[in-house]
Amino acid sequence: MAQHTRKGAQFQAVTANRLADGIVVYLTENAEWSESLQEAAVAEGKEAAEALLARAAPTVENNIVVEPYLFEVIQEDAGIRAASVRETIRQAGPTVRLDLGKQAELSGVHS
Repeated sequence: MAQHTRKGAQFQAVTANRLADGIVVYLTENAEWSESLQEAAVAEGKEAAEALLARAAPTVENNIVVEPYLFEVIQEDAGIRAASVRETIRQAGPTVRLDLGKQAELSGVHS
């Protein structure tokens, strides 16, 4: 599985792409997948993160998602956000027009 987090990351979440439509999704506390980063389960520390990633395995085997991996998140008063530009772009969708699609729906990502 790919690794897209720095070695000492404190908080991490799991992301993947849904096989049915290719949409970026996030693993939730109840081991389901959501299109909203705000619904993602957040693990603190390496062991908790590895356990969270392991919870995604059955959905890979059942062809729900492909290539789940951990990525670093930052917890803020308003919720969580991706720590890297790469994951911010994945969350918002293609960087074409900010007034269309998911990018238009995500407030604060482009400010």
